[in-house]
Amino acid sequence: MVFNRYTTLVVYIMSLVGLVVYTFTLSLGHLWVVFVTAGALGFFMTGYLPLGFEYAAELTYPESEGTSSGLLNVSAQVFGIIFTISQGQIMDHFGTWAGNIFLCSFLLVGTIITAFIKADLRRQQANLESEQTDVSRDVHPAFPKLSATLASKVHKLSSLLTRIAAFWKTMPPSTR
Repeated sequence: MVFNRYTTLVVYIMSLVGLVVYTFTLSLGHLWVVFVTAGALGFFMTGYLPLGFEYAAELTYPESEGTSSGLLNVSAQVFGIIFTISQGQIMDHFGTWAGNIFLCSFLLVGTIITAFIKADLRRQQANLESEQTDVSRDVHPAFPKLSATLASKVHKLSSLLTRIAAFWKTMPPSTR
């Protein structure tokens, strides 16, 4: 899979835009508009999950994907608890709009941080180097791996030798 950091950034920005639009449509009084904006927000936020995990695996290679995924899950749980409690307190004292602006501000901070992450795609680079090594083994005769053409010729030769051996067994011992 070719990973593109700009896809991650665009999905993050669209999540921010979705939350801002959701925040401003809450007070319009049209329930269908809130549902549509909440659906768009959920689409982009949910879509960010696999992109974020993939990006973390790329950046932390050769560390295992399980380690980066585990750390991301733990941090998501911790920040989820902190933001839920904080937004609840903000909403109790200042209202729903202020609580959503609180979340928008942290999405903006996350977008900025994501924009400045250096795209050091270590895993992708290691895979490309591995593929180039495999190709050189197929082409270079000093390596044991046979090319497809040579393997086909060996198969035909093996088949011919099997038929010769079968024919040889059918001949009487005096003629051998």
